[in-house]
Amino acid sequence: MTLLTFRFAPSPNGELHLGHAYSALLNQQMATRAGGRLLLRIEDIDITRCTPEFEAGIFRDLEWLELDWEEPVRRQSEHFSEYKAVLDRLIAEELVYPAFMSRGEIRAFIAETEKRGRGWPRDPDGVPLYPPVDKALPMKERKRRIAENAPFAWRLDVDAAMARVSDALSWSEFTDEAMVATRAVEARPQDWGDVIVARRDIPTSYHLAVVLDDALQGVSHVARGQDLYAATGMQRLLQELLGLPPPRYFHHRLILGPDGRKLSKSLKDTGLAALRRAGMSPQEVRRLIGL
Repeated sequence: MTLLTFRFAPSPNGELHLGHAYSALLNQQMATRAGGRLLLRIEDIDITRCTPEFEAGIFRDLEWLELDWEEPVRRQSEHFSEYKAVLDRLIAEELVYPAFMSRGEIRAFIAETEKRGRGWPRDPDGVPLYPPVDKALPMKERKRRIAENAPFAWRLDVDAAMARVSDALSWSEFTDEAMVATRAVEARPQDWGDVIVARRDIPTSYHLAVVLDDALQGVSHVARGQDLYAATGMQRLLQELLGLPPPRYFHHRLILGPDGRKLSKSLKDTGLAALRRAGMSPQEVRRLIGL
């Protein structure tokens, strides 16, 4: 019998906070109840923001929380060749294209369009969709710009990708952490537009790496925050294009701060290390987050 496999996958670009503690401990609880496995993955493809110091802090925090996981730990930065092979496949199948517009050029393009009274579509996170200008560039011009070292990112041609998918996309979502009932959720990857799947110097992105990692590690159940609920639609499209088995999903509640917003590393919300230094015990942390 195949064991159910869960994973906790933090990024070492800041200190873990109570929201991470909830997700990690919930995954451990669900894996234990199911008699399954819990894996730890370090999602460190952002080589500019992820540091060894933050990674060491993750291990200290998780060990303090008494989290157990199976070895070995997968570090995404050690697997760029695997992501590159998948990216090359998408390039060969003409499902991605080099996108050259800078953030300033994107803003100017959209501002000019909206000045003419036409609204510009946003993705579920509120970010404007990427303009379709680069899709019209001739191959010769694309190669010239790349040869001249022009900055670019590889973006998924979502229209071309959707045309490759024969059936309506959906995913299986658990309705609660007990994993008893599920419902089918319609996947709407088109709502995200042409997302970045790789950069010139990093042959992957969050979306591409996470679907490949889950498949390679045999992850059967993904329990993660509600803030990633809509992103699952784009990941289902990539799974379908690459022939990867989709896990089942559960998007858990978020731990909110006193002001009602979700906790954030970038806003330097109180980290687990600070709580530990203040004398809080792991049991008190569990009570604080409702586990």
